[in-house]
Amino acid sequence: MKRLIACLLLVAAAPWCMASSEDGPVDRVYINLSDNASLQRGARLFVNYCLSCHSAAYMRYRRMAIDLEISEDLLKDNLMFASNKPGDLMKTTMPAEYAKDWFGVVPPDLTLIARVRTPDWIYTYLRSFYVDENSSNGWNNVLFENAAMPHVLWDLQGMQRLVSKSDSETVKPVFKLETPGTMSPEEYDGTIRDLVNFLVYLGEPVKLKRSFIGVFVMLFLVVLLVLSYLLKKEYWSDLH
Repeated sequence: MKRLIACLLLVAAAPWCMASSEDGPVDRVYINLSDNASLQRGARLFVNYCLSCHSAAYMRYRRMAIDLEISEDLLKDNLMFASNKPGDLMKTTMPAEYAKDWFGVVPPDLTLIARVRTPDWIYTYLRSFYVDENSSNGWNNVLFENAAMPHVLWDLQGMQRLVSKSDSETVKPVFKLETPGTMSPEEYDGTIRDLVNFLVYLGEPVKLKRSFIGVFVMLFLVVLLVLSYLLKKEYWSDLH
């Protein structure tokens, strides 16, 4: 009984534990996999900014288009820069050996990144780059120090400098925006939310359908429980 109570307490505490990371405090992001417009914007951002270095090798273009209600013509014209066949996997065209020479490490596949890391972590990471002249690529990140990845979205966010680092799990770092990007800070945060939303979809494309089926399964089990109880009462009625 004590073990059961301990497990229930851990499950209840899990959402609160995810509010911080071993690398520092993270910001929460609202994920809504039923928001097709957000997922479509995230897909566009992914193929334009991420797919040139990273891949999503467990997802096919056609499957993504069907799930996100994107027409095949729109898919071919706007979302297929690394392939010309809708049935192809979403692989990067960058050879692994070149990537290692340029970045010192092969960029990871991003299909499951939202499950390896949390959505909150990715959301915070993509908003935490700052200019650092001492870094090999001119950028650094407070959540992932000395990351090989440069700030590929700098034209959207702008160029910011780190004013103060976080000194605890609750105190957040402070940045100063020196050169504005093409988006306001609020617009950039919304754009990153769309991208993270899409990455969560990549990690489990059937999540919405699974949840939908789960509701009917639970309703079926409730009805079955009621019928089983009534049947049990009928069987035992002759003995009382």
